[in-house]
Amino acid sequence: MKPAPTPLPGDVRDPTSTPTEVTPPGAETEPMSAPSGRFLARATLLTTALSIAGAVLGLVRDQFLAHFFGASGKTDALLVAWTLPELAGTLLNEDGTVIVLVPVFTVALARRARGVLSPDPVRTLIASSLPRLGLGLAALAAVFVAGAPLLVSVLAPGLPDPSLAVDCTRMTATCVLTFGLAGYCSAALRAHRSYLAPATISLASNSAVIATMAVLGGRWGVRSAALGVALGGCAMATVQALALRRTLAVGPRRPASGNAAEGGRPLTFSLVAAVLLFSLCRHSQVLVERYFASALPSGAISHLTYAQKVGQYPMVLALTLAVVTYPLVAQAIAQGDMRRARERIERDLVLVSCIALLGAAAIVACAPQIVHLLFQRGAFTAKDTGATAAILRVYTVGLLGHTLVGALLRSYFSAGRATWYPVGAMAVGMAATAGIDAWSAPHWGACGIAAGNAAGITLAALILLRGLGSHSVPVSVRHVVTQLAGPLAAAGCATGAGFVCARPFTAPLASVAVGGAGTAAVFLLLCWVLDTAGARSLIRSAAFRARRPGPESRP
Repeated sequence: MKPAPTPLPGDVRDPTSTPTEVTPPGAETEPMSAPSGRFLARATLLTTALSIAGAVLGLVRDQFLAHFFGASGKTDALLVAWTLPELAGTLLNEDGTVIVLVPVFTVALARRARGVLSPDPVRTLIASSLPRLGLGLAALAAVFVAGAPLLVSVLAPGLPDPSLAVDCTRMTATCVLTFGLAGYCSAALRAHRSYLAPATISLASNSAVIATMAVLGGRWGVRSAALGVALGGCAMATVQALALRRTLAVGPRRPASGNAAEGGRPLTFSLVAAVLLFSLCRHSQVLVERYFASALPSGAISHLTYAQKVGQYPMVLALTLAVVTYPLVAQAIAQGDMRRARERIERDLVLVSCIALLGAAAIVACAPQIVHLLFQRGAFTAKDTGATAAILRVYTVGLLGHTLVGALLRSYFSAGRATWYPVGAMAVGMAATAGIDAWSAPHWGACGIAAGNAAGITLAALILLRGLGSHSVPVSVRHVVTQLAGPLAAAGCATGAGFVCARPFTAPLASVAVGGAGTAAVFLLLCWVLDTAGARSLIRSAAFRARRPGPESRP
């Protein structure tokens, strides 16, 4: 008998996720088993901790931008060039490649667990897909580098200095290749239930941007940030590739059952197209915003971007849970256990909504103080703080919609089959955003553009929620909506409490601390009273596991 491979130091991997023995001919192997609750808690904690660290570095990066360059025409030019990294991150890391590949790798791992080891399904999948993906992404990056002037003129025709945006775009275009390779490797790692390296993506990227601005900012100006994006993409891809190589090195190498000829799930063009078109429609909200904001006074794009970056942090933290559990949903579907998949999705939707609503309540209550605390220094003035805070409050109205869209996307594609319903839902949301922006931007400026974003994404989330039961896993939509009523009411009450608590303080730090504490206390108390998402039973279970010694149990 071959002993189980020892997990890598510092890694979080469920010991039951991959086979640890080579199956002799004629024998049967057990399918991949569900991970223990303690493993899920550790994986979620690790991913959340590293996501928070990455978010903190993201704030430091934005503070560098605000301090050195403020909110001006130069930062507008940089942020137009930043459109490519944002789009590549959405298509190739967050929503696109990961959503497509996790179910495909999960099926390959399930076939390996059932004894198909000659050839190894995982290595066969990588050998057939990674070279073609790399060549395609390299060609696409070259097209963007060559076509940077045309791209800038389309994205922001009202920029006063397009040449600066073109220079920055040519540097950031390399991320199309590097982000894509990083996303591919992180999808394979998550399917193996290895979460350490994928959780460091934002850490690697933001560290490179900060370091490059610190070293070259005085001489290169905003171009240093664009170079940092390019170097950060290289760092991301390197970290993920090395981690995947180590993970594959401990897999089975000898042939096993020769009669286990069950086919894997094909990586079809329709599946890839459906996911990428959805992600493109989702990110097109930002493109629409910047198009209309380019005609507003200088600094409008910067104000919108600063507000959006602050407003998205609760969503990022909320979706950490969906990131961890997505491979588990895909595994349950691959094994035909639809009940386990349905229960996991229903609970995840409520939990991520609670996290997002808590963050939204705190932001609405303390928006001016948060922006002042984070950015008001150097070239970022009090006027910039007031404009950004007003936009931030409007953006936050759509935070629940953004979070639900991110979670629901995984529910629709967890079976690894193409469905065009999410694309249609997101297209409707994008059209609503464009229509509202076109009407509201001349009247209300950047706040009107933020309102279009919030309305469009909320509409898309409602359409996706409505079609969840009939177009994906048979989830009870009525049950999910009923469960969301409590957190929504709690968030409304918590926002009022946070505003009252923050108001007496003039110092931004004290105001944010007291206001945030008041918001959290009221929200958590009401969730406990309403027993949202089984909060009482979850806390009791966690306390029982913490007190109980001995090895962890499997569900």
